[in-house]
Amino acid sequence: MNEIRKQLTLFIEESNVNIEKIRAEFNPEQHNLISAHITLCREDEIESIDKIIQRIKSITLKKPIRIGFKSVERFADEKGILIPATDKNIEFRELRKFVLGQTKLTKEQFPHITLMHPRNSTCTDEIFEEIKKQELPTELLFDRISLIEQKNGGKWKVIKEFNIVKNIVQHRL
Repeated sequence: MNEIRKQLTLFIEESNVNIEKIRAEFNPEQHNLISAHITLCREDEIESIDKIIQRIKSITLKKPIRIGFKSVERFADEKGILIPATDKNIEFRELRKFVLGQTKLTKEQFPHITLMHPRNSTCTDEIFEEIKKQELPTELLFDRISLIEQKNGGKWKVIKEFNIVKNIVQHRL
């Protein structure tokens, strides 16, 4: 059976080397499947992908969206580690509403960066203490949305990228 999953994702710039270093060391399987990211919309939310792409193409932000982060936390019976976003991610919520064409979100998506996915890694107390010592971002900026696809549990691939920050130049006559 050919299983295809699609998501809308905000990829984290490669300049955040500590994030990828942690993922490569403590969760190499997930690191090999997909780069560090924040999921904007899951596959069940983007079934009407053509309408969603039309809305994404119409986005003309003047500046990147900003997401703030808290300290690392364990989750999933303490097997996984993530960096949760702060509670004040209005820009992320507004972007989701616009992309999904909703005035009120029918499903919340809490932004976070997964460092160790519990599906294919196990965090120990020692690993958690080591990760807590790392310098991790307290804020990230995002200027594009990526439509990604995974076939049969394999590596995620970027299908399309959409710049959402447009430099609007006004011409005077």
